[in-house]
Amino acid sequence: MAGVLAGCQATRPRPLVTSFVPPEPRSPAHNFTAPQPPALSPTRARVQLRIGPPPPPPLARLQLAAEALIRQAAWHFQAGKKRYQEGDRNGARQEFDRAVDILLGAPDDVRAAGPAALDKKLEELVQAIHRYDLAGLGAADVSEEPGFEKALLDDIPPLTFPIDPRLKNRVIEEIRATASQLPLQANDAVLAYIHYFSTERGRRTLLAGLRRSGRYRPLIQRILAEEGLPQELIFIAQAESGFAPRAVSRKKAAGMWQFVRARGNQYGLMQTSFADDRLDPEKSTRAAARHLRDLYHQFGDWYLALVGYNAGPGVIDKAVQRTGHADFWEFRRRNVLPKETSNYVPIILAFTIMVKNAQQYGLAGLETDAPLEYDSLEITAPTGLQLLADLAECPLAQFRELNPALLKNLAPPGYTLRVPKGQGAALTAVLDAVPAERRNSWRAHRVGEGETLAAIAGRHRLPEKSILAVNGALSDGLQAGDLLLIPAAAPARNASARTTAVRKTPSRKPAVRRAAGASPVAYSAANLGAVRSRPAPVRR
Repeated sequence: MAGVLAGCQATRPRPLVTSFVPPEPRSPAHNFTAPQPPALSPTRARVQLRIGPPPPPPLARLQLAAEALIRQAAWHFQAGKKRYQEGDRNGARQEFDRAVDILLGAPDDVRAAGPAALDKKLEELVQAIHRYDLAGLGAADVSEEPGFEKALLDDIPPLTFPIDPRLKNRVIEEIRATASQLPLQANDAVLAYIHYFSTERGRRTLLAGLRRSGRYRPLIQRILAEEGLPQELIFIAQAESGFAPRAVSRKKAAGMWQFVRARGNQYGLMQTSFADDRLDPEKSTRAAARHLRDLYHQFGDWYLALVGYNAGPGVIDKAVQRTGHADFWEFRRRNVLPKETSNYVPIILAFTIMVKNAQQYGLAGLETDAPLEYDSLEITAPTGLQLLADLAECPLAQFRELNPALLKNLAPPGYTLRVPKGQGAALTAVLDAVPAERRNSWRAHRVGEGETLAAIAGRHRLPEKSILAVNGALSDGLQAGDLLLIPAAAPARNASARTTAVRKTPSRKPAVRRAAGASPVAYSAANLGAVRSRPAPVRR
């Protein structure tokens, strides 16, 4: 089978789309003749003196210089990506480093003219390169199953110390000017956490979650609105997990919204040997919204609903029996709640007050991650994520990031898999060429310049005839850009398929150009042969 599969976009940052090609090499100095200025009559020649510093360069010229640096960095990133796909890991690392160095080394006047664009592109490149690090540049073994993160709430300490009266007066004024569907308070417990999240340690925790929130904020806001809930409840996810979909707590709660298994099952979050719905951002957000709505209807108070979410409705019933009150602050004053729960409401209120008054807390203008964008692919047979990553020419880490609910590098039948934006239809078409019973083990390989069938077979430890058998007639030989299926052996039961590094003589050709503004994945079922005039037949 032959075709062209353009490189895939990054999921945490927005797509890297560029039509940049390297500038033409300058002519040698000895071939260059500088134009001569017109001769001046000796009697009319004048010497002009300029007093003071020279005028600054025109802003438009500096902005063009910033755009040129961005194009150069993007070209080196694409060159590094190409070398990575060809198996030249050292060359890929050099190109990636060059891309970052170009932006970091921007002259001060150019950086001042276009700081936002340069910084944004730098962040995009760093995030995209990190995925390639995870996929095989030395930072991790992609054969390992996806890992988990520690729940943020486990790291937030209980606080008891005197409160500065000036802080209290300021927060009271902020609350008066703040619109919030969630009632806000400025008591000592809330002020203590506002103070903590303003310290170096607490601020790191706050900022990490807020930056990550950009990936899921539109999704969460939409679901909260659909369920008729206060938008401020988004800060539960900030407190519970820092918006990390694969967070796990000491109490075995899991996901962005930290459901224990039984409660998750109650709201439709199921677990199998392949996936855990608690780790799915959309499913868990919907379940959390419905659980919070039920708690509010049960207790008629948002603070008690938060207590019930953290500790369970039974804790509230016992607290009411012991105190004769149905009031969170009374529960806290009488010490009838678990310690974590008594601090839970103040933490969420502190987050709400600080973010809604971002200017006062140095949070205004904070750059957040771009919203995740993806297509959906219905899986009809067990399918290895590594095969999909090969076909999409993306690091495996990107598929893991888009599908945090998967417990293995394998998508089971009936699963709705998220794939990089713009690639759903094309990947569906390509998968049709892979026998259903082989999608959990086979790999794919893009032929690089100068590669031979013998070299590819040796790299994958397969006889040439095995590759020929599944890729149809290749009597005319391989051509650069051909996409070959690699009939790897099926993985052992309950073990993930190991990935095989693809190595070849590095090519110095730049990545294929595409039109400005085009999707990084421009192939379709109709034009898989964009590199070759005809597709090579694939034998199933």
